[in-house]
Formats: sequence, C-alpha cells, structure tokens
Amino acid sequence: MAYRDYRLIWSGLFFSNIGTWMQNLALPAYVDHRTGSAQIVSLLVFAQLGPILLLAVPGGLIADRFDRKRWLMGMQWVQLVFALVIAALVASDGPIWSLFVAQAAVGIANALNNPAFQATIPMLVDKRDLAGAISMNSMQLNGTRVLGPSIAALLNIVGVSTASLFVINAATYLVLIVALTMVTLPAVRTLDHDQGWRRLFTGVNIARDRPVLSRLLLAMTSFSFFSLVVVALFPSVTRENFAVDPEGSTYRWIYAVFGTGAFAGAAAAGTFLTKVHRPKMISASFFGFGISLAVFGSISSPGPAFPAGFALGTFYFLLATVMATVFQQNLRDEERVTVMPLWFMSFGGTITIGGLVAGPVIDAIGARWVLMIGAAYAMFLAWWCDLDRLPRWAFLRET
Repeated sequence: MAYRDYRLIWSGLFFSNIGTWMQNLALPAYVDHRTGSAQIVSLLVFAQLGPILLLAVPGGLIADRFDRKRWLMGMQWVQLVFALVIAALVASDGPIWSLFVAQAAVGIANALNNPAFQATIPMLVDKRDLAGAISMNSMQLNGTRVLGPSIAALLNIVGVSTASLFVINAATYLVLIVALTMVTLPAVRTLDHDQGWRRLFTGVNIARDRPVLSRLLLAMTSFSFFSLVVVALFPSVTRENFAVDPEGSTYRWIYAVFGTGAFAGAAAAGTFLTKVHRPKMISASFFGFGISLAVFGSISSPGPAFPAGFALGTFYFLLATVMATVFQQNLRDEERVTVMPLWFMSFGGTITIGGLVAGPVIDAIGARWVLMIGAAYAMFLAWWCDLDRLPRWAFLRET
C-alpha cells in the first residue's frame, strides 16, 4: 500500500466491488425467488460470466492495442449504464429475458476489462512485493464479498428495495473511474512472436511450454466445473438444502459468512502463511475444500450452514489466492496480458459451464449428490496438483 498508484486502484476497486457483490447477491436471489428454478439461475450466471470464455483472450489483445487507461474507464462506464438498466427492470418486474440481456452486457464489459486490469495491477509494485499485492487483491475481493451482502442485508432490513441496490452498484463504478483518472498505468506491450490470428494462441503456447502454468490452468478449470457449482448456484443450493428463501435475510447472512471465510482465507495467504511452501498449501487447500464441501452438502438446516460455509469460504479463497500467486510469479510482465485471460477463463468462465450442467440436475434430484461429487473431485486434485512433483525447468527461471 506504499505504492500510490496501487493504493488508488485498490481503493477504487474496493468500493466498486462492494456494489458488485451487492448485485451478485441480489440478482440471482431475485431470479430464483421469481422462478424457483436452479436451471434459470444457472443461465443468469452464464450471462454474467460466460462472456469470459469467448472474450477474455480477444479482450487482452484489444487492450494491448489501445490506451489502457481509456479502455478500462470505458468498460466501467458500460457496466455502470447497464447496472442502471437492471435496476429499472427489477423495479418494474420486467421480463426475465431482458434481465439476461442486461446482465450479458455487464458480463461482456467485464470480460473485456479484466485482462487489462489483471495484467496491469502487478506492474504497479516492485516484483519483490508481487505476492503481497496479489494477496491484497484477494483480500479486497473477499472483504467486499462480505461487506456487499452485509450492507445489502442491512439496507433490506431498513426498507431499501432490491432495485435500489443496483442503483448503488452503479454509483460505486464512479469511484473506480475517478481513481483511474488519478494514476499512471505502465505501458507494457506483448512481444509479437506470433502474427495475425495466431496471436490468439500466444498465451496458450506460453502456458503449454511452462508446465507449472498448464498444470494450474487444468486444475482450476476442472475444479471450477466439478467443485464450484456451489458458488455458481449458491441461492438454489441454499433453498434446496436448508429450505431458506434466497430473498430473505437468513440467506444473505449465510452468504456473508461464506464471504467472511473467503476473506479470512485470502488474508491468511498474504500474512502468517506467507512462509509456508506454496505447493503444499495448494494441496492442503484442495483437501480442506473437499472436506468442507462434503459437510456443507450433507447438512439440512441453516444453523450448521454458518460454520460449514465459513470453512468452505476459507479454503476456497486460500486455494484461489495461492494458485493465483504461483501463476503470476511464473509470468513475465510482457506475457501477462495474453496469459492472464486463460486464468479468468479457467477460474470464472468454467464455473458457468458447471452451473449450466448442474442446474437441471439439482432441479431433478436436489443438490446433495452434485456437491458430493464436487467434494470428491477436490480431494483428487489435492494429489494431482502437487507442484512439487514437477521438474525444476517447469517453472520460470527468474522466480
């Protein structure tokens, strides 16, 4: 936080993400309440995160060709406008399909925005402080994951409508836009070893030739598909397993406790666990997540869901933070804008595919067996993603 530009961007993202998590909590819960269908909720989540699968790589290439600050500010304005559109649609109980269109617009802007953001933020600090910066980013993301739902729950108690939460989200984008106007972003361009359409595969080629990257990408992709269904369909899982209304305050508090655990996991990765061997932390976190998910999936009342959700969130973002740190530490600055989109596709985009597959299954047979399969797969990854078994040449020599 001693780096001025990093501090400003971090603070802007902090306020913006409070609004984002308010919307991420409220909109799926609103749709689940109106439809009672996990399948429809999964389609909504796909509208938000699915564009990452198609646009993350092109977004990185496009951002590499434009002024990065103007590009990032433009994408914030797009998300602000469509957050207001969603507010208007919810206030009037507009057609569900129109919510999908507006949410898809937010998702497209986010997919085009993220590669440039995540390639730029690590370059705002010295490389020796990279691990701390990544941990701070995870702490910010998960701190807002707690604050957003908590603020939404409190506002709901005092009578603030669901539509008004989306107006507040729109306003928080302005804070990040102001922060962007005050910083100088480093101008780093990708080395053009590939030309034309082959540039779309530059990041894939780098990851393939550096096995630590490909192992992390494959692990996170399959983990997102099989094990993170609970994240993609949290309101539907909560309704099915605990008989809790996703529009009620109990649901919001369960989600907030889950987010508190995620914040604790990210904070632990960046503080007292920094000296722990990271490959061992990855394996242990996969195993801990699997056990926590099995417990979370087996209980049937909201009371035990609070401690189980806290543990689940803790291992979830302890794992994500450590994996992201190892991934970033094995990238050169000029590689980030082409390789980081692959991370977002594996971490964010694949969750939506898992949700699309699991949604109809949950509607048909319930959520328990779906979560148990995810738990078992996470424990398998604890063995398969042991990076200590990779040869030394699999890692970036500079690290």
